[in-house]
Amino acid sequence: MNTTMKLSGFALGLAAVFGAAYGLGQVAGPVSPAAESRHDTTTRAGHGATGGEESGSGHLPGGLLVSDRGYTLAPVTAPAGEFAFQITGPDGRPVTAYDVAHDKRMHLIVTRRDLSGFRHVHPELGTDGTWRVASPLDGPGAWRAFADFTPTGGGPLTLGVDLTVPGPLTERPLPPPATSTTVDGYTVTLAGSPQPGRTAELTLTVSRGGVPVTELEPYLGAYGHLVALRQGDLAYLHVHPDGTPGDGRTAPGPAVTFFAEVPSVGAYRLYLDFKHGGKVRTAEFTVVAGAAAAPAGPADAPGSPAPAPSAPTPTGDAEHGEPGHGHD
Repeated sequence: MNTTMKLSGFALGLAAVFGAAYGLGQVAGPVSPAAESRHDTTTRAGHGATGGEESGSGHLPGGLLVSDRGYTLAPVTAPAGEFAFQITGPDGRPVTAYDVAHDKRMHLIVTRRDLSGFRHVHPELGTDGTWRVASPLDGPGAWRAFADFTPTGGGPLTLGVDLTVPGPLTERPLPPPATSTTVDGYTVTLAGSPQPGRTAELTLTVSRGGVPVTELEPYLGAYGHLVALRQGDLAYLHVHPDGTPGDGRTAPGPAVTFFAEVPSVGAYRLYLDFKHGGKVRTAEFTVVAGAAAAPAGPADAPGSPAPAPSAPTPTGDAEHGEPGHGHD
């Protein structure tokens, strides 16, 4: 995989490209995508191998580009409190036919560029090809939105675009690496460490009050849903667990195992969605690929940022590891 990414263009694009802005939790006008290359690779890790499409010019993780293989992510004007966008196809018209992948036709992931404020929602598609959802941009900051989808007749894609919500911006450092975190009374522990350029096994175990949770509920066709984002350029990796509910071998907890491959040395933020008691929760971890095993401890403990590729991280303001992320 290509292990070197140019990061500075993203920060410059925030100031130079986005002429329209988002109000707090609402769209105030259309946002134009940054000018980016059309060569992208969406990384979808499976058991023992990395899936996904390869571009003709190299191997890139998903989410780095606003356009790829003729498809473009285009935010559009929407009423207050709503976020809307289209995917335009090679013919320049909005795409209206999508395959279902992991129970949904569209997965929309948003996070501030400092990797706080993570949200995973599922917009609704209109007959005109416009996707709409209650705005997941819940505060000031420089945001990145990822559209994860499969157009009918095409391969899986993850496109990304930068967005801004005006207001006071306070950068929050990335929490240090850890192997345990808590969310809404649940403790999630991580075993395993990602390794650049090769598949690594990551097992996340869920407990509550010291008791293993053995009744995890299916969410998006699995007992867990994991997204990884690289600090700096926010390269996107969307991985899924080994086994599926009802396959006769996969237990509903407490452990959920993933097989993932990261593209480079550096710091990554992992977001595990799991469902129990009818509610989806998100556990967050910082991991460093290519480093020694992370020390045990809460992922949200204060401390200096974890090692990462040398590049400035744009600002954001929400706390990391905040419980109660919304899921639609």
